[in-house]
Amino acid sequence: MAGGLVGGYGTCTAMGARYLFPAQPRALAWVYAARVADIAVGASIAFRAPTGERIAIARQDELGGADDFVALSSVCPHLGCQVHWEPQNDRFFCPCHNGVFTPKGEAVSGPPAEAEQNLSRFPLKVEGGLLYIEVPVEKLSGTETRLVQVDPDCGERLA
Repeated sequence: MAGGLVGGYGTCTAMGARYLFPAQPRALAWVYAARVADIAVGASIAFRAPTGERIAIARQDELGGADDFVALSSVCPHLGCQVHWEPQNDRFFCPCHNGVFTPKGEAVSGPPAEAEQNLSRFPLKVEGGLLYIEVPVEKLSGTETRLVQVDPDCGERLA
């Protein structure tokens, strides 16, 4: 009986460790997000990465570079609710438990602030008037990376 318990719990522990500490880091790639001219200062767009992650991209300035924008996870780190940009309040807001985040994604009130949980940030770059975001992509095997075609207007996968 003791051997069965050790074997069962050992297998569960090994599976949990592989989940928490993957053998290989996630593959990243630059993906088209939007045309710079299509996003007004103070506005935001919803973007979905090829892996399904939801990202909010907000334009906060009009200097002409990637520093004008911020790309943050749209998922609240507290309970996974949908976070949205409120330009009138200059903040990201989670309606589930009134979580408030600064324009840079730092938690300032609500349960995320109490737990010191900030929104994940994604790198951006601007080339030729187009905005690109660096996001995780799907791995097929070994070092081969597959880029999934994404609709530039809504971020949904194409066939």
